[in-house]
Amino acid sequence: MESNDIRNLQPSGLWQHFYSITQVPRPSGQKKEICEFMMNFGKSLGLETLQDEIGNVLIRKPASPGYENHEGVILQAHLDMVPQNNNDTPFDFSKDPIQAYVDGEWVTAKGTTLGADNGIGVAATMAVLADKNMVHPPLEAFFTVDEETGMYGAFGLEANFLKGKILINTDSEDEGELYVGCAGGVDGNITFRYFETEVPEGDVAVKVTLTGLNGGHSGLNINLQRANANKLMFRFLKEAVRDYEARLASINGGNMRNAIPREAVAIVTVPADGLQDLLDLVDDYETLFVKEYAGVEEKLSFTAEETELPKGLIPEEMQDDLINAITACPSGPFRYIQDMPDVIETSNNLSIVKSDGEKIIVSCLTRSSVESRKEELASMIESVFTLAGAKVEFTGSYPGWQPNLKSRILNTMAAVYEKEFGKRPKVMTVHAGLECGILGRNYPEMDMISFGPTLRYPHSPDEKVDIASVQKFWDFLVATLAAL
Repeated sequence: MESNDIRNLQPSGLWQHFYSITQVPRPSGQKKEICEFMMNFGKSLGLETLQDEIGNVLIRKPASPGYENHEGVILQAHLDMVPQNNNDTPFDFSKDPIQAYVDGEWVTAKGTTLGADNGIGVAATMAVLADKNMVHPPLEAFFTVDEETGMYGAFGLEANFLKGKILINTDSEDEGELYVGCAGGVDGNITFRYFETEVPEGDVAVKVTLTGLNGGHSGLNINLQRANANKLMFRFLKEAVRDYEARLASINGGNMRNAIPREAVAIVTVPADGLQDLLDLVDDYETLFVKEYAGVEEKLSFTAEETELPKGLIPEEMQDDLINAITACPSGPFRYIQDMPDVIETSNNLSIVKSDGEKIIVSCLTRSSVESRKEELASMIESVFTLAGAKVEFTGSYPGWQPNLKSRILNTMAAVYEKEFGKRPKVMTVHAGLECGILGRNYPEMDMISFGPTLRYPHSPDEKVDIASVQKFWDFLVATLAAL
């Protein structure tokens, strides 16, 4: 194997299993292959292996000798990954294996998301199941489906499917931190419908492209003040339409509701004698954006080129309403927790803006650790787009997870961490959705916690996981199971 092959890393079992799941297609919404893989894995170990109606996989492993009467523990991870690739990296997530490799102190992938979110948690749980010498109480390995697109696996969980009373979620992304709470969220689904109008005689068409943004997780990275491709594109479009007689034919920005949009492409038309002025305006905006996001978006590119005339245009009144609504829509951090001024309480991600000649789809993901604040911000977004004439619906609402600082699993893991590594872990809440909030609705007495290795830039092609932190994550998990 090559020196940058992840199968050379330690702990060997975990990385071998992580490699194996990088070879199985598992983008959100495509669960058949990965579920079959996990079912076959559990059965190959001779363990009780079940699947519920929605697709979640459960593998039960009996306790180590002498631990049979101890309280059962559930190790929980989600099977799906966010499919994102750079525009210069052709990739088919429905069939192509992830090309993971060692890059210094990190593992990353060639031009795509790595899937360490939550693949490292899946691989660690597989390694626990396969280990014949580990000391542990009765175990249930619970693998959920389609977490990234709406936590459908957690929502579909039946009340009596799980037996354990302690749940350890492995979907956190900073080693040395124990998470005991998370934000809830709701999807905003906004639709404009239209009939195309004719392109004015004498107009020429221009393709305007914004690329090179960092993007990232719309919860974990929303505090980094990264650029939102949709907000930047419509900022430009407002001036182009207002002052340069531009007309909007189509828009395609963002592709995942829980990823900060990295790219946007618009087709506009302008009178032929105004072409150069529009091209100059694009250059001016690129200079402006680069200056505004210096030190944050170092690869930002905003370009324009002539293209073939579109078949039709978005009606002018709807075009104007859309531009104004996108410009006015809140996006980014909205409120911070009063007692924790560095922690975001409420945010919105203006995720997707796409047209297809008949309708324009706008998607948002609103998050908050306070249910009433989530509802407040969602109402603001609804008002903006309703005034613009769109149909607005909210779906997939899920609750936050309220912290319990007296939790037994929290106190146990904090003590184990201090014993193993000589310092206390940080106790945190996270501005992102964890399945714990939803699972707690069906199992209100369950004691829950979340932890994981150090990941950076999940939900983007820059995603990477710190190798040393994976070893610590594994050692901590092994010691925790023994302590329980």
